[in-house]
Amino acid sequence: MKVKEAAALVGISVRTLHHYDKIGLLTPDHLTESGYRLYSDRNLETLQQILFFKELGFSLKQIKEIIDSPSFDRYEAFLLQRNMLLEKRSRLDKMIALIDKTIQYEKGEISMTNKEKFEGFDFSDNPYEQEARKRWGDQAVDEANAKVGKLSKEAQKAVAKRWDAIYTNLASLRNTSPASTDAQAAIKEWYDFLNNNFGTYSLDTFKGLGQMYVDDERFTKNIDKYGEGLSLFMRDAMAVFADQNKK
Repeated sequence: MKVKEAAALVGISVRTLHHYDKIGLLTPDHLTESGYRLYSDRNLETLQQILFFKELGFSLKQIKEIIDSPSFDRYEAFLLQRNMLLEKRSRLDKMIALIDKTIQYEKGEISMTNKEKFEGFDFSDNPYEQEARKRWGDQAVDEANAKVGKLSKEAQKAVAKRWDAIYTNLASLRNTSPASTDAQAAIKEWYDFLNNNFGTYSLDTFKGLGQMYVDDERFTKNIDKYGEGLSLFMRDAMAVFADQNKK
């Protein structure tokens, strides 16, 4: 779908889609020889998710951090977005009820205490927004995205390609011993890759990350796409690597 068609379908401007591409928030999967952007169904699904977050008050920077997070899960995000929208609707309903009551007060039909004039206002944080930030916008993700965000688009593609190659190699080794020479060489590549591209990982942090691959089903699901049991293999290999290199 060309950019004009995508913009017309969604009801946003072409300029907005160009801006999303420029900041790396939504890059179309295809580019014709003439330079025309072509949006795939996957791109449109991502755009839908972006617009949900935007409707909920997230900044474009926050949205990019969230959807770029390695632990981001679309289905889980939809559930959180639904809860956030219900929370927002509840607040709006209270505000509308307060306005209706205030109109009656202005017409002299009812009386209102000062306390009643502010009963519809709620300045507390949306608990579901806090949950979203906790899961996908934590400091580690912020640091990682800040580092990657400084790279050119070509460099970012190279990082993604290298990531895929490392995981493919690890998947081919997942039925061997995590302590084997080949497994440890492959896991060292992963350790060096993380430290070179996504921040600073101590050996303890690296070992803890491996455990998270198994404890957090979102990580497990994404990692095991490369091969069933890869998350378990990586956890064990990362633990061996961390313990051996501490000595």
